[in-house]
Amino acid sequence: MQQQLIARDLFQSFRMGPRTIEVLRGISLDVARGEIVFISGASGAGKTTLLYTLAGLERPERGIVEFDGRNLYTGSSGSQAKFRNQKMGFVFQGYFLLPELTALENVSLPGMIGARSTSTEAEKSLADVGLGDRLQHLPPELSGGEQQRVAIARALVNDPEIIFADEPTGNLDSKTGDAIVDLLLDLARSRNKTLVVVTHDVDLAKRGDRELHIRDGRIAA
Repeated sequence: MQQQLIARDLFQSFRMGPRTIEVLRGISLDVARGEIVFISGASGAGKTTLLYTLAGLERPERGIVEFDGRNLYTGSSGSQAKFRNQKMGFVFQGYFLLPELTALENVSLPGMIGARSTSTEAEKSLADVGLGDRLQHLPPELSGGEQQRVAIARALVNDPEIIFADEPTGNLDSKTGDAIVDLLLDLARSRNKTLVVVTHDVDLAKRGDRELHIRDGRIAA
């Protein structure tokens, strides 16, 4: 399979008072086009830092990340943001919906930023996640599971090549969380999207094509 996402020798650390916390300690990995990869590990193992680094959101201290042959951390910040907007979709634990905007308006935002998709694409994206009848609802009027579905619809509206999901079930009960994961997997597989998911749930991590387990800033053998 063609390798779409390539990371080599990623290092990242943070200062905490007088101490330096090493979060990523030389991680290298490849993700193939259309592959579904779960990144698992205990709290503080470096999962989210790795995801953000792979997604072009957090520059590593050392190492490189390439997506479709492009180094994510070269060029201007504007060109990097444009590339992410065109190529990537993001789903976060906290939904990150704007409370004053309707579901339709929230989903339309990535297209408005990239001058690509329209409200028609946003409506279709919401219908694809089962919320075709919730277009005009505000986030506070939706359940947690429905808000996460809106976030998934927003991640998909620009037809990205890869979706990054950071603990997408973290704020949901187990039944709702299972339904959200089913939806993510079904959408990724039916559309041949690459999907990279961070989770602390060991059972959930087994549902992809491959699981990468992080321990002490390294991928465990």
